[in-house]
Amino acid sequence: MSKVVVYTSSTCPYCTMAKDYLTEKNVAFEEKNVQIDKEARTELMAKGYTGVPVIVVDEEEIVGFDKARLDSLLNK
Repeated sequence: MSKVVVYTSSTCPYCTMAKDYLTEKNVAFEEKNVQIDKEARTELMAKGYTGVPVIVVDEEEIVGFDKARLDSLLNK
């Protein structure tokens, strides 16, 4: 099973879509809200990103909500 982390913010509609999609597909994920979690924001910036969503599947990083890439990495 893949380890999935979703970096989000409270006001991001694509973050909500990504979380809903993963939930629909029964994929367990850890959410890190960069708006309220300073540590998560620092982690995300260290990866070189300032926008959300960023979805990390194992070591692969997806910027934005890319269903096709997500499905391919999750073998869905």
